Amino acid sequence: MLLIVLSAVLVVGGCACVVWAARGGPAWARGIATATSAAGELVRARPSGGRNSGPTTTGDASDG
Repeated sequence: MLLIVLSAVLVVGGCACVVWAARGGPAWARGIATATSAAGELVRARPSGGRNSGPTTTGDASDG
């Protein structure tokens, strides 16, 4: 639960820095905005699907 809360705080803070940097914020906000944008690109670039999205095998129902 704590991980979810911290992740949400980082996402909201990163988005706020992106907006602030676009309006001419300080250098540290531009740095965080760059990191946030890069992380967003990495998330978008990864293949869709979950951990179990590997190839499925079909076989007969008996494990004989």
